[in-house]
Amino acid sequence: MDLFSRSWTALRTAVAELPNEDFAQPSGCTGWLVRDLVCHLVIDAQDVLITLVTPAETEPTRDSVTYWEVAEAPPTGDDPLDALIVRLAAAYEEPWLLKFHFDDVGSAAGRAAELADPGLRVGTRDEVLTVGDYLSAYVLEWTLHHLDLVAHLPDAAEPPAEGLARSREMLQKIAGTAFPTSFSDRDALLVGTGRRAPTVAEKAELGELAARLPLVLG
Repeated sequence: MDLFSRSWTALRTAVAELPNEDFAQPSGCTGWLVRDLVCHLVIDAQDVLITLVTPAETEPTRDSVTYWEVAEAPPTGDDPLDALIVRLAAAYEEPWLLKFHFDDVGSAAGRAAELADPGLRVGTRDEVLTVGDYLSAYVLEWTLHHLDLVAHLPDAAEPPAEGLARSREMLQKIAGTAFPTSFSDRDALLVGTGRRAPTVAEKAELGELAARLPLVLG
């Protein structure tokens, strides 16, 4: 729960500190500008709020790792929701409006997470998780999108080190194997999820795992 809050606060702070011109820069999400990514984060924050007030009575069906599903191929941008987010982001016109909305909804999601009982069961995507597992899963979401945010912004703050380390642990559990120790947490996440292609040397170090990458999470 604490790591969720630290990761989320760091991501929200990074967005708040972006100069207006950075919103028109590309993000680490293929086909999305920074403004599109921030608009997606507004939707993410709404999802957190909705899930935390959707109690479930049945036993959990997923945990923080099995919450994630691995898709067969990266998104193409043809998904209706992806296209909608691009249109929504453009509709803000002024970056400060998007910043304001993100801070407003994002702050509410952060407060709701801090107040939530980690043992409470909640429902989302037709699955049941404890609040603790649900928020733990989102550490990976926040960390990956923080990397997406700063992908082409060298002056922007990076994700917290503890969030990178925990996200690497989760990705390795999803993969069923560890990444080489020579990989930094950041590089393991970028290469592992297809945000960056491995170098020839990295591919050799990955061995059989290289053929299974990228792990497209959804």
